[in-house]
Amino acid sequence: MAGRRRKNTGTSAGEGAAEAVLPADLELQDLYGAFAAHGLDDEDLDDAAVLVPPVKLPPEQELAEQAKAVPMFGYALALARWAYPHRVVDEFGDLAQEDRGPVARLLGLAPAEGEVPEEAEIEALRAWSLACDLDLVELGTTAAGEHVAVPGPDLEPAERGDAETVLELWLTAAGIVRELAVEADSVPEEGEEAETGADEEDEDGLNEVEEARDAAAELLDEALQVLYETTAFAEPGNETVPLGVLAALLVVPEGEEPSEELLGDITDVMVALDPMLGDLAELGLLDYRPIDPELFDEEEGEEPAVVGESPLDEEESARFGLVRLTPLGQYGIRQWLLEDGYDAPLVGELAQGDAAELLRGLCESANVLPEEELRVWVADREPEPAARELLAAARGDDVYGPLRRMLCVSALNLLGEGAEPAVREVLGDPELGGSARAWLSALGRTDVPVPDRAMALWTVVDTFAAQLLDNGGDAELLRELIADLPTIGDPASYFGELWRVDHPYTADVLEAIGELHLDRAVAKEARKAAFKARSKG
Repeated sequence: MAGRRRKNTGTSAGEGAAEAVLPADLELQDLYGAFAAHGLDDEDLDDAAVLVPPVKLPPEQELAEQAKAVPMFGYALALARWAYPHRVVDEFGDLAQEDRGPVARLLGLAPAEGEVPEEAEIEALRAWSLACDLDLVELGTTAAGEHVAVPGPDLEPAERGDAETVLELWLTAAGIVRELAVEADSVPEEGEEAETGADEEDEDGLNEVEEARDAAAELLDEALQVLYETTAFAEPGNETVPLGVLAALLVVPEGEEPSEELLGDITDVMVALDPMLGDLAELGLLDYRPIDPELFDEEEGEEPAVVGESPLDEEESARFGLVRLTPLGQYGIRQWLLEDGYDAPLVGELAQGDAAELLRGLCESANVLPEEELRVWVADREPEPAARELLAAARGDDVYGPLRRMLCVSALNLLGEGAEPAVREVLGDPELGGSARAWLSALGRTDVPVPDRAMALWTVVDTFAAQLLDNGGDAELLRELIADLPTIGDPASYFGELWRVDHPYTADVLEAIGELHLDRAVAKEARKAAFKARSKG
């Protein structure tokens, strides 16, 4: 699966090929603090790797059961069993003419009595073709020259529900359908070749078809990755995306309102995606409600419908198409991403080790959802020993120390009151004491001792540093912290104490305060203190 395009927000059409980032990319990078963790700044955006969010997937056995319930996949399995011990086929390996009607009935595509519709036979042939492509049936020729099909070796384990076999077969089937969907979208419409004067053997005509195929494949890959990201962040039950919204994410640059021209582009993308998404829905990657064809019927004297021209109610909006990535779809897209070298983690992967491994992994991984990983880690642990393990892992003056301590507090919040005995044990710890006191006070405890001056100042620096690491210096969050600093009246005295704090991020924190404080006099004192902090080393 190719990496998806990014809309260019900083370069005009004639200024070269520099790329900016899609809205979903920016959201991911902001959430994960990728800029801080990897030293990226705005100038590096174009070269930053696409961050793939972690997803939750059901157990593989459950996914395999879902795959077997997909009608087209189930048809292929049924036909492989029907081929036992062998079936005569035509010279092309297709179902013999006399078998097509009975097979359509076998699959429930035609009534048990009466004429078999042509559409049912075509569907049966499609299922047979899939069974052959998956090697669920194997083709050969007898000594007498008769063309036959026999079940392949994967049939029995697939029928038994062996998860590895079923998912491997389903993923192959999904890849086939994905390729066929793109091929179908790139075929010129009837009469198009005549207009251009190109015949089937014409090189220019073939090049146009190949370009159209590549464009369709790129568009579909982009759409699937956006759906993957959207589903990863959606609340349960809210995974459905209007097709117009999906198209807008692919067309409209970040921070721009759709112009009339962009609205037309959105509609074009919707029309292009509609049949491809419909094909993928047949293999269970998607739940898809296609565009109502009546919306795009141009009657004489009327303009075709265009997405976004006026507000629509829920039902009217649904007529423009709705798409939801299924768990099988998430599984399939993740496998394609992994094959293409992307880091596509699962929620809970970082929560399999001890507290030190958990916190280290959360600090060092750009594409991670910390709250989800912490929730998985604490789920089956006793609060008091888990809190003691977390607090021990949070110590340290290395580059990620402040972030580990912030994550530790988040985990303590999930553990709740049961963590209190372990937290009280570290009240005197110079690195953990300040956070421990704040945590206990938030629980409503009134017997929490006031920290000494050195601990209080160190905790201020540590808290600021954690925010710098976690949010890449998010100005709004930092200004909220800055507003609580006791600098009114005598900022020189306060910063005169703060720059002496023995913390690896003291100078960085003071520089951030100097850049963001709204009071110019206070900001100036912070910058002077930052200079002194840098000089003392």
